Amino acid sequence: MITVREMELYDVPAAFFVRTSTQENALTMDDLKQFYELTPETLALAMQGPVKGWVCEAEDKVVGFAMGDSSNAELTVIAVLPEHEGRGIGGRLLSEVENWLFSSGHSKLWLVTTPDSELRAYNFYIAKGWVPTGIIIEEDEKFVLSTRQ
Repeated sequence: MITVREMELYDVPAAFFVRTSTQENALTMDDLKQFYELTPETLALAMQGPVKGWVCEAEDKVVGFAMGDSSNAELTVIAVLPEHEGRGIGGRLLSEVENWLFSSGHSKLWLVTTPDSELRAYNFYIAKGWVPTGIIIEEDEKFVLSTRQ
């Protein structure tokens, strides 16, 4: 059985395990720290402020998570363990973050992802209604999603 629930501080280690286990856009713990200044400690601190997330569990194990930042309307991450991809988990997690960010008063959300249309993430976001802007931030492209009608 698959369940989605709000992420708690005790889920932080599992979230890092999932994020460092992805196949596309793979990052190590060192990469996360060096390039994003992201550690379990900094994430836990952010979660006490404007950052919120959701986890997906299968058989009492976190198999995916997604997070957003209500201070700037950013969808910051979605990650699913490779063996659980293709089951709709990413879409369910994406909806949770989108709904929360819209309910936080934002009318336009944003994220950055690969500009490579050959990779799954690019097409995943387009299929979910996100629009590529052509704006490149470092090596990623900014996508936006406006309030649903």
